[in-house]
Amino acid sequence: MSSKVTGGIDRRAFVKAAAASAVLSLSASGQAGEPSAKGRSPNVILMICDDLGSGDLHCYGSSLKTPNLDQMAREGARLTRFNTAHPICSASRAALLTGRYSSRTHTQGAYGPSSKDGTDLDEKTLADILKPAGYKSMAIGKWHLGYPPPYLPTNRGFDAYYGVPWSVDMAPLPLLRDTTVMEANADREMLTPLYTEEAVKFINESASSPFFLYVAYSYPHDPPTGSPRFQGHSGLGRQGDAIEEIDWSVGEILDAVRGKGLERDTLVFFTSDHGPWFQGCPGPRRGRKSTGFEGGVRIPFLARWPGVIPAGRVVDEWGSNLDVVPTVTSFCGAKPSPNPLDGMDISELLTGKTDHLDRGTLLYFAVSPDQQILECARKGNWKLRISQRTGEIYINDWLNGSCGPTRHFLLPHPELYDLERDPAESYDAAVDYPEKVKELQADIEALIPSFPENVQRAYAQLKANPGSPYTPAAAGARPPDIVAPDRIYIPPWRQS
Repeated sequence: MSSKVTGGIDRRAFVKAAAASAVLSLSASGQAGEPSAKGRSPNVILMICDDLGSGDLHCYGSSLKTPNLDQMAREGARLTRFNTAHPICSASRAALLTGRYSSRTHTQGAYGPSSKDGTDLDEKTLADILKPAGYKSMAIGKWHLGYPPPYLPTNRGFDAYYGVPWSVDMAPLPLLRDTTVMEANADREMLTPLYTEEAVKFINESASSPFFLYVAYSYPHDPPTGSPRFQGHSGLGRQGDAIEEIDWSVGEILDAVRGKGLERDTLVFFTSDHGPWFQGCPGPRRGRKSTGFEGGVRIPFLARWPGVIPAGRVVDEWGSNLDVVPTVTSFCGAKPSPNPLDGMDISELLTGKTDHLDRGTLLYFAVSPDQQILECARKGNWKLRISQRTGEIYINDWLNGSCGPTRHFLLPHPELYDLERDPAESYDAAVDYPEKVKELQADIEALIPSFPENVQRAYAQLKANPGSPYTPAAAGARPPDIVAPDRIYIPPWRQS
């Protein structure tokens, strides 16, 4: 399948011509080998979906047809234990592009039409970091890190931008080129092919120098859809159609790389911002978007660079989207970010030079105004839940859920999960491993002072606000003054 896309092609004609070839064929196979010696740093393509679950791709066990992403996995590395740094949109993307927890960058959970600011302006994005190394850069798709001009991509290190400022469930949805509104309300059905057209055009025009291309798909976020050509393509509704169209888009982008002879000079990542919302598959894991359970934070992650990343490599070591910035910086030989990073360089993990990294404790912050409330900590396969909010804990629904009036409480009985033996977080093992609970609690106490004052204050307030000991493991937190009716039996060990 080859791309024949020009900047002036009619958008619906583009879908009809290019998507038709995707329906009938797979992308051509690339041959892995040694990178060519052009004396320059690699190109970088970073593709991220919105609400794509860890079980939504065929190469991760789905029945959906994702041949191009399956091929990308065969030609590169597939990570099985890769997590986002936050389970909601803007916060996750800030972490991906800065390598820092969103609680450090004062990023809201999801910016919208009424938002007045964005991710802190003194934060350095990956585009900022690569620019001094001579990289040409473009951001395409959903931005979601602030809409006022100072927060848009062309003022955050990118040379060009084409896309929408927030999610497809928000209205209106302006389509921008750089900082200019091209359409007051974008045609939502055409977003994936429009992004693809722009991406292919950028690759074709940027082949002579190293480039950084950031493609942020707007789907399969609710309400999902594919373009007219892809509607009904999956046989599994519009959620499936949206995912299969994204797979087609990936094939077009990789074909553009092949067409320019850049395969051995291009590092490609594909991932998601967090787990799925109402529809979509989180794999065999508890929870969904907006929760700290693995279903909300486990995401697919594929990495491809022929001749550098071994073909067919499966990585079972833990990774995080916090790792993308330090890893790309290492691969590209760029000067590191001036801000302390929370991620780590996983380049040797991807290239097969090692199968294990000595990573410390990672923190999971809850959906909150500045993501300042701590919910979990993980060290290796052990995950400790120290707090939980009230109400529905699985779905981030604007009618109730995390968008409604909820409160967070400290869990009097912290929950401990062994993610190696219990990836679905179905069995609280804290009673059997009290020393591990204490170890992770000590790690939290050591890490919190490194965060901004609002995070430290929120943690102190959390510790002073314990919930009811009646709260069962993995339930919504219960307020401390709750009174159990006489008909309910509370075992002694859950009463204090």
